[in-house]
Amino acid sequence: MTPANAPSQPHFSELAPRDLLVRLYWAAVQKALPAHTLGAFLPPAPTGRTLVLGAGKAGGAMAHALDALWPQDKPLSGLVVTRYGHTPPLPADAAPQRIEVVEAAHPVPDAAGLAAAQRILALTQGLTADDLVICLISGGGSSLLTLPAQWEDAGAPVAISLELKQRINQLMLESGANIQEMNCVRKHLSAIKGGRLAAACHPAQVVTLLISDVPGDDPSVIASGPTVPDPTTCADALSILKRLTQDSQAPEADFVLKALESGVLETPKPDDAIFARNTVHLIATPQQSLQAAADMAASMGLNAYILSDELEGESREVGKVHAALARTASMRSAGAQQPFAKPCVILSGGETTVTVRPRREGATRGRGGRAGEFCMGLAQRLQGQAGVWALAADTDGIDGVEDNAGAMVGPDTLARAAAAGVSLTDCLDRNDAAGFFQPLGDLFTTGPTHTNVNDFRAILVL
Repeated sequence: MTPANAPSQPHFSELAPRDLLVRLYWAAVQKALPAHTLGAFLPPAPTGRTLVLGAGKAGGAMAHALDALWPQDKPLSGLVVTRYGHTPPLPADAAPQRIEVVEAAHPVPDAAGLAAAQRILALTQGLTADDLVICLISGGGSSLLTLPAQWEDAGAPVAISLELKQRINQLMLESGANIQEMNCVRKHLSAIKGGRLAAACHPAQVVTLLISDVPGDDPSVIASGPTVPDPTTCADALSILKRLTQDSQAPEADFVLKALESGVLETPKPDDAIFARNTVHLIATPQQSLQAAADMAASMGLNAYILSDELEGESREVGKVHAALARTASMRSAGAQQPFAKPCVILSGGETTVTVRPRREGATRGRGGRAGEFCMGLAQRLQGQAGVWALAADTDGIDGVEDNAGAMVGPDTLARAAAAGVSLTDCLDRNDAAGFFQPLGDLFTTGPTHTNVNDFRAILVL
């Protein structure tokens, strides 16, 4: 059913399939923009000062939105870190910004992220119970807010170097680990994540505004939960890290494993008094964005089905499952009892993973992320199925470390690849989504969107 306040849309038959899919993507993104969502969750100004801290791919847009909404006669200051190139431009008539926005690397942390985290922690010094800290947290914050843990061993100071943190991070990214596993480890190897930023802010009131990019919208997982209690333990992180690094030849991490084993890197837990004055608000979620796309599809005369906003698993395998669903919908006979009725769009979100395959000798390293890998798996299983088109893209505008957001698939994808001499099997073997879709002109490029509610997938069946 079309919502009463939905804007008028053309009938789906008036649009090219690819144009229709792009419209649905932007409906999902627009729903999650901080300028549209943040205002409803702002607390009243305190008697003391208001400090804004934050990290994530949406950090710049969240900071700009808050700065514009906060009364000009009320003091406001702070620091937020976002990914390189993800700070949105300000209008020419914008007031001077009171919240500083800096940029750093993602998904592997760098020295700029380390410096930003050090500055953020330093800003918490001297906070009182009369003060308010507004924390702006979105996906990507785990890498952007990097401050390796330090502790004492037999009275001597010990610290994880940035270089070791980068190596561990890269190993996890290539292992196929899910976001819950990666962020469990990240929290325990950090001096600022896993509730430690909240501990630094105590006794001030802390209000955390979150844009979720994780399945289940768990605040303790989003950006590794810098301001919320951590229910995971050192034992959990130890088990995960041992499993992920067992074949990686990383003996330099042995002292980290010993620290986890001893429990010295334990994080603040839910019963800790430091969280007594903390509140958390989810201001944008994947489900809300999928529903916005579904509402638009319905307004165009399509049946719209949301599978889930929590799908996980190996990207190519998730693509094959989606292909099976699309084939079922495409071949539905009149009166058959099937879950989908065409014309329809099948929507899903979540965070899939890519396990990077060992490179064959002489082979070049693949380029691409989980959305592109999903599309390769989808195309392989669809085998040119008539009447099926698809778009998979990350809602932050970047698929992995490439410049594209994702890719598109149509009934002629495999035929055009064969004509261009591009092997899908070879590209899958090398995790090379860009190498497959770029020659076809099927990479989907948006630039940074200034939000992040994770994967967006739309399968159109006509």
